[in-house]
Amino acid sequence: MAYETLILEHHETVMLIRLNRPESLNAINNKMLTELCTVLKKSSNDSNVRVVIITGSEKFFAAGADIKEMEKKNSNEMYLEDYFTEEHNIISSFRKPLIAGVSGYALGGGCELAMMCDIIFASDTAKFGQPEINLGVMAGIGGTQRLPKTVGKSKAMDMHLTGRYMDAQEAERAGLVSRVFSEKDFPVKIIEIAKKISEKSMSSIIAIKESINFSYEANLAAGINFERRKFHSLFSTEDQKEGMSAFVEKRTPKFTDR
Repeated sequence: MAYETLILEHHETVMLIRLNRPESLNAINNKMLTELCTVLKKSSNDSNVRVVIITGSEKFFAAGADIKEMEKKNSNEMYLEDYFTEEHNIISSFRKPLIAGVSGYALGGGCELAMMCDIIFASDTAKFGQPEINLGVMAGIGGTQRLPKTVGKSKAMDMHLTGRYMDAQEAERAGLVSRVFSEKDFPVKIIEIAKKISEKSMSSIIAIKESINFSYEANLAAGINFERRKFHSLFSTEDQKEGMSAFVEKRTPKFTDR
Protein backbone atom coordinates (compact mmCIF):
# COMPACT_ATOMS: atom_id res chain seq x y z
CA MET A 1 0.00 0.00 0.00
CA ALA A 2 1.35 3.45 -0.94
CA TYR A 3 1.23 6.29 1.57
CA GLU A 4 1.30 10.03 0.90
CA THR A 5 3.41 11.04 3.90
CA LEU A 6 5.40 7.90 4.70
CA ILE A 7 7.94 5.66 3.00
CA LEU A 8 8.11 2.07 4.26
CA GLU A 9 11.23 -0.07 4.14
CA HIS A 10 11.38 -3.73 5.12
CA HIS A 11 14.65 -5.02 6.56
CA GLU A 12 13.87 -8.67 7.28
CA THR A 13 11.74 -8.53 10.46
CA VAL A 14 12.31 -4.79 10.96
CA MET A 15 9.87 -2.23 9.56
CA LEU A 16 11.39 1.19 8.96
CA ILE A 17 8.87 4.03 8.64
CA ARG A 18 10.34 7.17 7.09
CA LEU A 19 8.40 10.40 7.63
CA ASN A 20 8.14 12.00 4.20
CA ARG A 21 6.84 15.54 3.92
CA PRO A 22 10.00 17.26 2.64
CA GLU A 23 8.13 20.33 1.45
CA SER A 24 7.19 21.11 5.08
CA LEU A 25 10.36 19.81 6.79
CA ASN A 26 8.41 16.70 7.86
CA ALA A 27 5.94 18.75 9.89
CA ILE A 28 3.37 16.41 11.43
CA ASN A 29 -0.18 16.85 10.20
CA ASN A 30 -3.35 14.81 10.59
CA LYS A 31 -2.67 12.89 7.38
CA MET A 32 0.77 11.79 8.55
CA LEU A 33 -0.50 10.72 11.98
CA THR A 34 -3.41 8.83 10.46
CA GLU A 35 -1.11 6.98 8.08
CA LEU A 36 1.41 6.29 10.83
CA CYS A 37 -1.30 4.81 13.04
CA THR A 38 -2.57 2.69 10.15
CA VAL A 39 0.91 1.21 9.65
CA LEU A 40 1.34 0.54 13.36
CA LYS A 41 -2.04 -1.19 13.59
CA LYS A 42 -1.14 -3.44 10.66
CA SER A 43 2.30 -4.11 12.13
CA SER A 44 0.73 -5.15 15.44
CA ASN A 45 -0.92 -8.12 13.72
CA ASP A 46 1.91 -8.92 11.32
CA SER A 47 4.16 -11.68 12.66
CA ASN A 48 6.77 -10.74 10.06
CA VAL A 49 7.25 -7.36 11.76
CA ARG A 50 8.95 -7.63 15.13
CA VAL A 51 10.48 -4.17 15.56
CA VAL A 52 9.46 -0.80 14.09
CA ILE A 53 11.74 2.19 13.50
CA ILE A 54 10.38 5.70 12.91
CA THR A 55 12.84 8.04 11.25
CA GLY A 56 12.92 11.05 8.94
CA SER A 57 15.43 12.63 6.59
CA GLU A 58 19.07 13.46 7.32
CA LYS A 59 18.19 17.07 8.18
CA PHE A 60 14.72 16.75 9.68
CA PHE A 61 13.17 14.02 11.80
CA ALA A 62 10.13 16.26 12.16
CA ALA A 63 10.14 20.03 12.52
CA GLY A 64 7.03 20.02 14.72
CA ALA A 65 3.29 19.93 14.19
CA ASP A 66 1.94 21.54 11.03
CA ILE A 67 1.24 25.11 12.15
CA LYS A 68 -0.70 25.93 8.97
CA GLU A 69 -3.18 23.19 9.88
CA MET A 70 -3.75 24.60 13.38
CA GLU A 71 -3.31 28.35 12.93
CA LYS A 72 -6.98 29.30 12.42
CA LYS A 73 -8.53 26.87 14.91
CA ASN A 74 -10.13 28.11 18.12
CA SER A 75 -10.06 26.39 21.50
CA ASN A 76 -13.51 24.83 21.07
CA GLU A 77 -12.54 23.29 17.73
CA MET A 78 -9.35 21.88 19.22
CA TYR A 79 -11.29 20.52 22.20
CA LEU A 80 -14.09 18.93 20.17
CA GLU A 81 -11.66 17.44 17.65
CA ASP A 82 -9.56 16.17 20.59
CA TYR A 83 -6.56 17.04 18.50
CA PHE A 84 -3.93 14.25 18.27
CA THR A 85 -5.36 12.33 21.26
CA GLU A 86 -6.43 9.14 19.49
CA GLU A 87 -3.22 9.00 17.49
CA HIS A 88 -1.13 9.57 20.62
CA ASN A 89 -2.86 6.66 22.33
CA ILE A 90 -2.29 4.32 19.39
CA ILE A 91 1.41 5.17 19.12
CA SER A 92 2.15 5.08 22.84
CA SER A 93 0.30 1.77 23.33
CA PHE A 94 2.01 -0.07 20.44
CA ARG A 95 3.13 -3.36 22.01
CA LYS A 96 6.17 -4.18 19.89
CA PRO A 97 9.50 -2.33 20.23
CA LEU A 98 9.27 1.14 18.70
CA ILE A 99 12.53 2.96 17.98
CA ALA A 100 12.96 6.62 17.04
CA GLY A 101 15.93 7.22 14.76
CA VAL A 102 16.52 10.96 14.97
CA SER A 103 18.78 12.78 12.56
CA GLY A 104 18.58 16.55 12.25
CA TYR A 105 15.79 18.49 13.93
CA ALA A 106 13.15 16.92 16.20
CA LEU A 107 11.17 19.91 17.40
CA GLY A 108 7.81 20.34 19.11
CA GLY A 109 5.58 17.50 17.98
CA GLY A 110 8.63 15.84 16.43
CA CYS A 111 10.36 15.69 19.81
CA GLU A 112 7.13 14.46 21.38
CA LEU A 113 6.76 11.73 18.73
CA ALA A 114 10.32 10.58 19.43
CA MET A 115 9.56 10.45 23.17
CA MET A 116 6.51 8.25 22.53
CA CYS A 117 8.92 5.60 21.27
CA ASP A 118 10.69 3.09 23.50
CA ILE A 119 14.24 4.02 22.53
CA ILE A 120 15.69 7.12 20.86
CA PHE A 121 18.88 6.74 18.85
CA ALA A 122 20.38 9.91 17.41
CA SER A 123 22.87 10.88 14.77
CA ASP A 124 25.50 13.41 15.78
CA THR A 125 23.52 16.07 13.87
CA ALA A 126 20.34 15.66 15.93
CA LYS A 127 18.75 18.58 17.77
CA PHE A 128 15.78 18.32 20.11
CA GLY A 129 13.50 21.12 21.24
CA GLN A 130 10.07 22.13 22.56
CA PRO A 131 9.84 25.67 21.18
CA GLU A 132 6.04 25.98 21.29
CA ILE A 133 6.35 28.93 23.66
CA ASN A 134 7.66 30.98 20.72
CA LEU A 135 4.25 30.48 19.08
CA GLY A 136 2.31 31.60 22.13
CA VAL A 137 1.27 28.07 23.06
CA MET A 138 2.78 25.02 24.78
CA ALA A 139 3.45 21.37 24.07
CA GLY A 140 0.25 19.36 23.66
CA ILE A 141 1.27 15.76 22.87
CA GLY A 142 3.05 14.88 26.09
CA GLY A 143 6.05 17.20 25.96
CA THR A 144 5.57 18.68 29.43
CA GLN A 145 4.96 15.21 30.89
CA ARG A 146 7.56 12.97 29.28
CA LEU A 147 10.51 15.35 29.09
CA PRO A 148 10.82 16.04 32.87
CA LYS A 149 10.53 12.31 33.60
CA THR A 150 13.49 11.79 31.28
CA VAL A 151 15.81 14.78 31.77
CA GLY A 152 14.57 16.17 35.09
CA LYS A 153 12.46 19.19 36.04
CA SER A 154 15.11 21.90 35.68
CA LYS A 155 16.28 20.99 32.19
CA ALA A 156 12.71 20.38 31.00
CA MET A 157 11.65 23.79 32.31
CA ASP A 158 14.66 25.36 30.62
CA MET A 159 13.79 23.82 27.24
CA HIS A 160 10.08 24.58 27.40
CA LEU A 161 10.37 28.12 28.78
CA THR A 162 13.26 29.33 26.61
CA GLY A 163 12.51 27.25 23.52
CA ARG A 164 16.20 26.36 23.21
CA TYR A 165 17.45 23.28 21.37
CA MET A 166 19.42 20.40 22.88
CA ASP A 167 22.06 18.80 20.67
CA ALA A 168 22.67 15.06 20.44
CA GLN A 169 25.56 15.02 22.90
CA GLU A 170 23.62 16.89 25.59
CA ALA A 171 20.56 14.72 24.93
CA GLU A 172 22.64 11.59 25.51
CA ARG A 173 24.14 12.98 28.73
CA ALA A 174 20.66 13.94 29.96
CA GLY A 175 19.21 10.49 29.23
CA LEU A 176 16.85 11.55 26.45
CA VAL A 177 18.88 9.63 23.88
CA SER A 178 20.23 6.11 24.33
CA ARG A 179 23.15 6.27 21.88
CA VAL A 180 24.63 8.70 19.36
CA PHE A 181 26.12 7.57 16.05
CA SER A 182 27.90 9.42 13.26
CA GLU A 183 25.59 10.54 10.48
CA LYS A 184 27.43 8.30 8.01
CA ASP A 185 26.87 5.13 10.08
CA PHE A 186 23.48 6.08 11.50
CA PRO A 187 21.00 4.24 9.22
CA VAL A 188 22.99 1.00 9.28
CA LYS A 189 23.54 1.09 13.05
CA ILE A 190 19.91 1.57 14.04
CA ILE A 191 18.77 -1.23 11.73
CA GLU A 192 21.46 -3.53 13.16
CA ILE A 193 20.24 -2.84 16.70
CA ALA A 194 16.60 -3.34 15.69
CA LYS A 195 17.48 -6.69 14.10
CA LYS A 196 19.27 -7.76 17.27
CA ILE A 197 16.17 -6.95 19.33
CA SER A 198 13.95 -8.80 16.82
CA GLU A 199 15.86 -12.03 17.48
CA LYS A 200 14.65 -12.16 21.09
CA SER A 201 11.52 -13.85 22.39
CA MET A 202 8.47 -11.66 21.77
CA SER A 203 6.94 -12.75 25.07
CA SER A 204 9.98 -11.39 26.91
CA ILE A 205 10.08 -8.25 24.77
CA ILE A 206 6.47 -7.33 25.50
CA ALA A 207 6.78 -8.18 29.21
CA ILE A 208 9.87 -5.98 29.55
CA LYS A 209 8.26 -3.11 27.65
CA GLU A 210 5.09 -3.28 29.76
CA SER A 211 7.09 -3.46 33.00
CA ILE A 212 9.30 -0.48 32.22
CA ASN A 213 6.32 1.59 31.08
CA PHE A 214 4.45 0.60 34.25
CA SER A 215 7.30 2.03 36.32
CA TYR A 216 6.37 5.52 35.11
CA GLU A 217 2.81 5.15 36.41
CA ALA A 218 3.30 3.37 39.74
CA ASN A 219 5.22 3.59 43.00
CA LEU A 220 8.21 1.31 43.54
CA ALA A 221 6.34 -1.37 45.52
CA ALA A 222 3.60 -1.69 42.89
CA GLY A 223 6.21 -1.74 40.13
CA ILE A 224 8.26 -4.49 41.80
CA ASN A 225 5.11 -6.58 42.24
CA PHE A 226 4.12 -6.04 38.57
CA GLU A 227 7.62 -7.01 37.44
CA ARG A 228 7.64 -10.15 39.61
CA ARG A 229 4.34 -11.37 38.17
CA LYS A 230 5.60 -10.81 34.61
CA PHE A 231 8.84 -12.64 35.48
CA HIS A 232 6.94 -15.61 36.89
CA SER A 233 4.59 -15.76 33.90
CA LEU A 234 7.48 -16.18 31.45
CA PHE A 235 8.29 -19.56 33.02
CA SER A 236 5.18 -20.93 31.31
CA THR A 237 6.69 -20.29 27.86
CA GLU A 238 8.68 -22.62 25.63
CA ASP A 239 11.07 -19.74 24.97
CA GLN A 240 12.10 -19.71 28.64
CA LYS A 241 12.96 -23.42 28.47
CA GLU A 242 14.84 -22.92 25.20
CA GLY A 243 16.71 -19.83 26.41
CA MET A 244 17.93 -21.43 29.63
CA SER A 245 18.77 -24.76 27.97
CA ALA A 246 20.77 -22.92 25.31
CA PHE A 247 22.67 -21.04 28.02
CA VAL A 248 23.56 -24.26 29.87
CA GLU A 249 24.51 -25.97 26.59
CA LYS A 250 26.55 -22.94 25.44
CA ARG A 251 24.66 -22.42 22.17
CA THR A 252 22.55 -19.69 20.57
CA PRO A 253 18.85 -20.01 21.50
CA LYS A 254 16.20 -20.44 18.83
CA PHE A 255 13.11 -18.63 20.04
CA THR A 256 9.67 -19.44 18.60
CA ASP A 257 7.43 -17.04 20.57
CA ARG A 258 5.69 -19.94 22.23
